[in-house]
Amino acid sequence: MEDHNSSNKAGFSWLMKMALRDGKASSRKLILFMASIVLGIAAVVSIQSFSNNLKKNISLQSKALMGADYIIDSDKTPNERVSFIIDSLGGPEGKEISFASMAAFPGKDGTKLVQVRGIEGDFPFYGELETQPVSAASEYQEKEGALLDATVMLQLGIAPGDKIKIGDISLPVIGALKSVPGSSAVFSSVAPPVLIPYKFIEKTGLVQTGSRITYKYYFLADPKLDMEKFDEQLDPMLDANDADLDTHTSTSERMGRRYENFGKFLNLVAFIALLLGCVGIASAIHIYIKEKLKSIAVLKCIGATKRQTFLIYLLQISMIGLLGGIIGTGLGLILQQLFPLILQDFIPVDVEISFAPRVIFMGILLGIFMSVLFAMYPLIGTLYVSPLHTLRVQDASPARSKKAGLLVLSGIFLFIFLFSYWLLEDWEYSISFVIGIIVSFSLLAGVANLFMKMIKKYFPSSWGFVPRQSLLNLFRPQNQTLILVLAIGIGTFLISTLYFTKDLLLAQASLEDQSNSPNMILLDVQSEQSENVEETINSQELSVLENIPIVTMRVQSIQGKSVNEIRNDTTSRVNGWVLNHEFRTTYRDTLISSEVLEQGEWIGKRPENGLVPISVSDNFAEDAKVSVGDEVSFNVQGVILKTIVGSIRTVDWSRMQLNFSIVFPTEVLEDAPQFRVLTTKVPDEASSASLQQALVANFPNVTIIDLRQVLSLIEKILTRISWLINFMAFFSILTGIIVLIGAVRTSKYQRIKESVLLRTIGARSDQILKILALEYLYLGILGGLSGILLSLISSQLLGWLVFETSFVPSWIPFLVLFPGITLLVMAIGLGNSISVIKSPPLVVLRKELT
Repeated sequence: MEDHNSSNKAGFSWLMKMALRDGKASSRKLILFMASIVLGIAAVVSIQSFSNNLKKNISLQSKALMGADYIIDSDKTPNERVSFIIDSLGGPEGKEISFASMAAFPGKDGTKLVQVRGIEGDFPFYGELETQPVSAASEYQEKEGALLDATVMLQLGIAPGDKIKIGDISLPVIGALKSVPGSSAVFSSVAPPVLIPYKFIEKTGLVQTGSRITYKYYFLADPKLDMEKFDEQLDPMLDANDADLDTHTSTSERMGRRYENFGKFLNLVAFIALLLGCVGIASAIHIYIKEKLKSIAVLKCIGATKRQTFLIYLLQISMIGLLGGIIGTGLGLILQQLFPLILQDFIPVDVEISFAPRVIFMGILLGIFMSVLFAMYPLIGTLYVSPLHTLRVQDASPARSKKAGLLVLSGIFLFIFLFSYWLLEDWEYSISFVIGIIVSFSLLAGVANLFMKMIKKYFPSSWGFVPRQSLLNLFRPQNQTLILVLAIGIGTFLISTLYFTKDLLLAQASLEDQSNSPNMILLDVQSEQSENVEETINSQELSVLENIPIVTMRVQSIQGKSVNEIRNDTTSRVNGWVLNHEFRTTYRDTLISSEVLEQGEWIGKRPENGLVPISVSDNFAEDAKVSVGDEVSFNVQGVILKTIVGSIRTVDWSRMQLNFSIVFPTEVLEDAPQFRVLTTKVPDEASSASLQQALVANFPNVTIIDLRQVLSLIEKILTRISWLINFMAFFSILTGIIVLIGAVRTSKYQRIKESVLLRTIGARSDQILKILALEYLYLGILGGLSGILLSLISSQLLGWLVFETSFVPSWIPFLVLFPGITLLVMAIGLGNSISVIKSPPLVVLRKELT
């Protein structure tokens, strides 16, 4: 028994020694392909580790983000049922009324859209108000002053003691507000927060019909309270009464999902970089095993079994994968330190970086598994090498089991599917991703094979020696056309697709090119103010582009079934937001440019008889489960209005203009309580400032949104996100370049005999150099052009199916990326081949034999 065990140990020790010896001798040929695995794993590990850290920090800091254990909020004054629930919970420890409003600063020229937050109580109960001076956080209520966003104070030159005018009141600015729980960093860039004592809210005179007021009640909870069960029991009751419950745990989960979606996209980018590296590994091992056929045959001649020879190279590849996994994981953990710096303006928490053992283990295991899996098919060939191969002069590819090959291929695609499902957590997306990978690789492989067949069939025999030889190299035995076209094409495809996608997003946010589009919106204009507001705009030599009436209402019943009945019906598929949402609707007699009639007939004027025909958006129809001809009743501020769906519209919600889910015909809502929204277009910043000052002075309740500020914010966000995407795409570019260098470097050894033969029969060095230059020129053009054309198709599908917008391709990938890739391929190819060309034939042959 002991002899058997010692024999096993000695056998493994011998296999390991053989693997290490052979690996050291061939390290130069394998190190580049290990580098491609390193970069892919670094990309995946960095994103996975950062995502885990972000979720963990959001969970730990969720109370500080809210300022309380849970919040009850409503966009209308709480009714008796909600008030009873609040009282039954012991009453709130703090409360707030908030709304957006224009603020003026007496003695200063500027005005600003701000988020007014009237606070009562010692809010926040977790976290803190960061102010300058520090004492202002605890003194502003007692001193009856305001805390104003620090950036606004800096921009407008406001100092503590200056006044801020909100509606009908003026308050002294007590201090600069640096941070406050419950404020979104992104929204705060458009409407910065202003904190004032709760009692002054009514005195502002801004709580009027149509005003968007939010009521919040802050609570502290017993530490033993199960928040999830509490949420499940209480939230439905509040929803039924137009209120909502937010616990710190649900807020944490919601914020985690929001950033998780972005992380999933980056994960896919990193995964593609990893797959590209694996293509390089498969190619390298394929060529590597071909070069080792005689060594394997010699081992079998001296008594090594086919199992032992297989295990030698399997161990060798596993060690490369282990080393690549360790280095890649370490690099990924270092890279994640950059993410908080890049995303600091958009992450709601301070992310403390830690190292998760699960991610480290995953990175190392991934290196081993991917290396072995993608090298398995060429490794299978070692099992079929005959000892007689030592006597054969001509190289021959070893036979393989078709069944084993199919099993390996199935394993590869199964792994890709499972890994993408782990990243996306969606079966359909994962299947689509795998299909996309298969289609992309298949198309590029098909292009390469078709190109080789076309050259072979229509070979230009009349051409000169140099161009003929360069074309012959593309389909000669052991050519690298397929792997190089795949490496070049996939890298080019990924980068150009990311560039086109960025263009799609920026095009959707662009307002400057739309000459007739408004760039200033006036909200909460009361009906009796409408005419005077128009006159003020006209006095500034500007014109009113739109004067839109807004009437608020709620769904009362659908197809004769009341909202409460639908809520209690467990089989109902009506989306909850339709039942709980307060709709802002309008009335007009025509469609607008952002709408397309999809079903039914547009009716712009109320018919004399029958129900009122309305037009609904396609998303409302889908969520409310209604179609043309169905009846829907609305509660219009206490009056029940029965309607019928007359048409369904497709609405382009991406346009920065006022769009509506529900549109009524004229002669229905004219007498209903309503407010107006006016739009205009200002030519420059000075005109915008002048108009805002005139409006704030005369109509303090009117909220003004300068869309140029919104656009600037969107472009800033997209620039940051684009920068991060490009940063991650760099891994794919670098991986593609490394795979390309490795593939070309490996192909150099295949060309040694051809170069020596050409030199021997009289070919000059410059001729051989031209042959190689032309060959790599063809490969660069074929791979680069195929990748860009494939990305054009994918970007068109993204624009059509995902972004629902027209795609106008940019010329930059064609003018910059395409020639850049082509020149890079030529440079790498010639750089790797120059030593073969310059060395005398005998020197080259001696190196080859040793």
